[in-house]
Amino acid sequence: MNEQEGSPSVPADFRSGFVSILGRPNVGKSTLLNQLLGEKIAIVSPRPQTTRNRIMGIKTVPGGQILLLDTPGIHRARSLLNRRMVDVAKRSLGDVEAVVWVVDAVGGIRGDDGDIAGILARSGHPTLIALNKIDAVSKGRLLPVIARLAELLPERDIIPISALTGDSVPLLVDEILKRLPAGPRYFPEDELTDQTERFIAAELIREKVFLRTRQEIPYGTAVSVQSFEEKNEGSLVVIGATIHTERDSHKPILIGKRGAALKEIGSAARQDLEQLLGCRVYLELAVKATPGWSRDPRSLAAFGL
Repeated sequence: MNEQEGSPSVPADFRSGFVSILGRPNVGKSTLLNQLLGEKIAIVSPRPQTTRNRIMGIKTVPGGQILLLDTPGIHRARSLLNRRMVDVAKRSLGDVEAVVWVVDAVGGIRGDDGDIAGILARSGHPTLIALNKIDAVSKGRLLPVIARLAELLPERDIIPISALTGDSVPLLVDEILKRLPAGPRYFPEDELTDQTERFIAAELIREKVFLRTRQEIPYGTAVSVQSFEEKNEGSLVVIGATIHTERDSHKPILIGKRGAALKEIGSAARQDLEQLLGCRVYLELAVKATPGWSRDPRSLAAFGL
């Protein structure tokens, strides 16, 4: 719901705007979004390229409202699926007021970071550099990374943070607000995202596939939600979903002996969904072979890419 019309008045110095969270794969963008919101709305796994879609998180503080766009990692993509993911990230720069560039302090500067610095320099957007994962690296190792970032994108503030522990994340919020213009409160204070519950349910299921399968299997899967129904006056939500895999040979791996693997995926997803929705969830999962979905533009569009 948009609060621009008929909303309670906000102070004259209230700030608001869209902020893109950019970076190469697996640098902690989704972890940062969840930390900023204090709630898990973006899926996270140790594997790169887990995030496929743009996800908006809504951070409301007394002085403003930050509309955060979590994006897929920018990398030198070859496949159609990965090119679509990179396009999603780059398009997020179209209508934002500022950018948070997340860099991995542990992995250091890589070739894709140079590409991203060039994109941001050309964009002209106010940019903060969030040097992430400082909880896992010594201070001495940070200095050369900071120096290199200052060369790649001069005259931008660099804020060392830990998206995992929350260290210096409040400082990052303050600095983001300083770069936003005066504006309205776009959404009610208690809203955390513009994504539907169906979308988040599909993403949480896909996260569990990433966490519980190996090699190329998670990258060849997608999830669709066929039904999402509230029952018993909202105390129960019944969800029917399908895990799509590119290969028939992957189906028995996803299902497991006597359905054990699928049951494990469903149980873990159900726990997250119950926490998010605040009610009991009955989740019914199926596995379907959908050959070539990641190379088919129509299938990609159906999955939001």
